[in-house]
Amino acid sequence: MSEKDVVWKTFRALVEGADRKFGRVRDLPPHERGLGHYFPKVFKSYMRLWKYQQEHRAELVAAGLNRWEIGEVASRIGQLYFGQYMRSSELRFLVEAYVFYEAILSRRYFEGAQAVRDLGVRAKELRFYARFLLVALILDRTDTVKRLVERFGAVLDDCRANFRETSFKEWNIVVQEIIRFMKVESAFMKVRPLRYCTVYDTHPKSLPHVTRFHAKRILKFQDAVLTSYHRNEVKFAELTLDTYRMMQCLEWEPSGLFYQKQPVQSNENGSTIDHSGASGIIDINLGMDLTDSSLPRNPRKTVLYRPSVTQLIAVIATICEELRSDTMMLIYLSAPGRTSHHNISQVENSKLSAKFSRTKFFGEFSREQSSSTSESSVDEKNVSNDFCEGCLCLAQPRGTMGSFNLYPADIIPFTRKPLFLIIDSDSSHTFKVVHGAERGETTALFLSPLRSANKKMPGADIGESGSQFTFFLTAPLLAFCQLVGLSSSSHDEDAYKDAENILASAFSGWEVTLCTSADLDLVWAQVLSDPFIRRLILRFVFCRSVLFFFCPPGNKEQYLPVCLPCLPESLSPTSDIVHSAVVRIANHFQVGEHFHFADV
Repeated sequence: MSEKDVVWKTFRALVEGADRKFGRVRDLPPHERGLGHYFPKVFKSYMRLWKYQQEHRAELVAAGLNRWEIGEVASRIGQLYFGQYMRSSELRFLVEAYVFYEAILSRRYFEGAQAVRDLGVRAKELRFYARFLLVALILDRTDTVKRLVERFGAVLDDCRANFRETSFKEWNIVVQEIIRFMKVESAFMKVRPLRYCTVYDTHPKSLPHVTRFHAKRILKFQDAVLTSYHRNEVKFAELTLDTYRMMQCLEWEPSGLFYQKQPVQSNENGSTIDHSGASGIIDINLGMDLTDSSLPRNPRKTVLYRPSVTQLIAVIATICEELRSDTMMLIYLSAPGRTSHHNISQVENSKLSAKFSRTKFFGEFSREQSSSTSESSVDEKNVSNDFCEGCLCLAQPRGTMGSFNLYPADIIPFTRKPLFLIIDSDSSHTFKVVHGAERGETTALFLSPLRSANKKMPGADIGESGSQFTFFLTAPLLAFCQLVGLSSSSHDEDAYKDAENILASAFSGWEVTLCTSADLDLVWAQVLSDPFIRRLILRFVFCRSVLFFFCPPGNKEQYLPVCLPCLPESLSPTSDIVHSAVVRIANHFQVGEHFHFADV
């Protein structure tokens, strides 16, 4: 057997071995942490394969190796890195995936596939573009996304021309989704990132006051479960606009650039190595140099796309089981609500849940036993009705909806662990019953308004532009502009930056007020040392105050979000420190006429 044959057979064996290992981890759900030890084996297998093809590139090409096959190997490695990012939320894995995908594109590995009359090969190329688009989107690489969309469309047109007998309907939908997604995201100026940026979001004046909470019980924000479903919602692949915004909001923004082209380096004999060429060299550790090691680790996030209630509960249960006693979990649910009559079995089941959720994990049982039978029956009936009054619909109605209706009682079993529950729905207030019905730990709740106050943008429903409440929690100033009808063309960039400074100054003052408040509830005090939670609280205060003054006097309740347990009165909408900040921002944008400041 010739040396060329040996090299080829070894390469094919490495490919088959790596593919077998890849198949075992490709479809693993992201919340399955116990199998994490297997991923290093898969990475090691692909790195061995990648190194081998680099060292024997000439022999492999002579034996018939196609450039698209090299691109396929690199694409698999990028896919592995992206999977690890979704599992761990470590940004370095996302950057590594970007590095590999960018190298595939710049070195045109898949261009040779156009000459191959093989639909399977062209499908690999299309999948590469779709995956690269998702990575670039999450990294907020807008220019790359635009370039990829243009290239993706050209490849799809070429496929239609060469495979006229094949329908590419699903790929057309992919292109339409990303165009729609980018249209919504680019409708407003994005002067600053959605991620937590130490330049914008850190308020030094409050840090000495934050440290006082370390003497008491402190909970670390460790895990988050994010899911949203709305009819006609903007999405790309399995990432909806609302979960995208919340996902980015719960990550650190590196202080340096996300991606920087590797400089030309010299090797031992003095010649240069250009990493931008088609040499096949990809620095597999480049991502380590592009992330900020001084930042803490991101909380892990599990993003679920249209899960059934049983799937959602299974994921929450799995994560809750692994939570340490000093950690808490955030659950974000964005979905339409539903209030209707329920069948007898649903009512009976909720009665059973309500009966036991009436009591706290500690204490209350003896007092419940001493109450009269008739009084208990009345209370049980009222509580069970509360628990069945409304629900969230996690999917479009088709047939029976029982498996997609999430009731407040479904959350109760998990309140044995510290939870931060964010409900964004027109039925969110039905989840008020969770407060006071916990099994052990008092749950922190943010509940969205029941109705959107956005009257300036007709047709800007939750499906077309994302939820207003989620927008306030993730990009508060942009949400303010959307509320009053300002677009990116309505004001210049300098005016917007000045407004950012006004809001940052207000947040700095509010944070000191929050940290020094004597009547701050213990539920908030034990999570206040986490910067992500503090930022969410401040943005909630801003959202509530803006909506309070924006809506006319009268029936404001349905237009206002709810926080349980209540935040200090010093941060209420009518407090001087909050009221003055909203007035100042409104006057800065010259939209004071939209607010009812004089009526308070």
